[in-house]
Amino acid sequence: MNTDERGYFDSLTERVLGAVLEVSNTLGAGFLEKVYERALLRELGLRGIRATAQASFPVTYKGHYVGEFFADLLVEDLLVVELKCVERLANQHTAQCLNYLRASGRTLCLLVNFQKPKVEWKRIVHGFQIAEPLEVSAEGPKTDPEPRINADERR
Repeated sequence: MNTDERGYFDSLTERVLGAVLEVSNTLGAGFLEKVYERALLRELGLRGIRATAQASFPVTYKGHYVGEFFADLLVEDLLVVELKCVERLANQHTAQCLNYLRASGRTLCLLVNFQKPKVEWKRIVHGFQIAEPLEVSAEGPKTDPEPRINADERR
């Protein structure tokens, strides 16, 4: 992901989060996921942001089709949005988003939980390596050579 792409993804994420907050502030907590999906789809449209509900993606195993998954929302054909109404976001929800990103070939997912009065969200970036700060010790600089998955978390 180059600097221009990252800037566009950051801007798109910010715009979508603005719509998420508007839906949350307007509806509050306590509705079913489908209500928030429809409201967010409407709010995105009002803001001129192109989005598709229940976008279908094939799942393959060793080159063979084995099923499909449906993203709650696909924004601008780039950003997968997964909506939840659960007590709290868990590792299994993050894993679900990572699987969706792998299957869809997309890089960015917003995981949004409308269950509480203050919306909870997590930005999940697949396949993006974060520049790690150097740790300096007596042996010299040390870095972590393993690629990382960036998961920004906001509450």
